[in-house]
Amino acid sequence: MSYCIVCKKELNGYDIGFYKKMVNRGAQEYACIDCMCPKIGITENQAWEMIRRFQKSGCALFPQEEKK
Repeated sequence: MSYCIVCKKELNGYDIGFYKKMVNRGAQEYACIDCMCPKIGITENQAWEMIRRFQKSGCALFPQEEKK
């Protein structure tokens, strides 16, 4: 189980994948999306839009959405 290095919140696969994609793919510690966004100058909505695009392109860093 991983926790945010800033706010100590428990992290999920999206938090970890976003940190690895935006900061360092080899990271061992991570910040949550809420804490990352202000540091990289984007909104949370922009972050989720980016995550959806990464998923659609097949990026393995993010949990894949179920097919309907």
